[in-house]
Amino acid sequence: MEQENPDPVRQEPAGATTQMRHLTGEVEKIAVEAGIGARRAQRRGKFWNATHLMLGFPAAVLAAVSGATGLTSPDARVPAAVLALLAAGFSSGAAFLRAEARQLANLRRRYAWQDVEVRARLVLAREAYMTEEDLYQALSRLLEQRRAVPSSAIVLSELPAPPTQPDPPQIS
Repeated sequence: MEQENPDPVRQEPAGATTQMRHLTGEVEKIAVEAGIGARRAQRRGKFWNATHLMLGFPAAVLAAVSGATGLTSPDARVPAAVLALLAAGFSSGAAFLRAEARQLANLRRRYAWQDVEVRARLVLAREAYMTEEDLYQALSRLLEQRRAVPSSAIVLSELPAPPTQPDPPQIS
């Protein structure tokens, strides 16, 4: 006599359980990698924010002091010139490093990694209710999303290009 299974959970072959465990392990790896990537991007963002402040604020203060010093008396030209050179150095250093753009790029990268991590954790939370095919599809979507996280080269290439000279008109 055949008995019905009182447990509504489906019975799966042993190979399917192994496959589910393997797919779940891959999702866990993505979640861990995304957490590490988010923390790394946050640290880099903080570094570039500090760099931007450490170069930009002294440049502004030195420029103001230089102008005020130069206007006070004719004898203050040399100190004013030194302060102006320092301000120019700080300002050109900030422009060369593009610290503000790098800080924003790392902020975007952090949010992208955090999104991957949250989605991976959601997949793990639903894993017990998914079939192998559903879990495989969810893993594929996570891999696509992970691939879409911007790298530093891509993000910095999004900055506006320097202005170019228009082509001279063609004489026919």
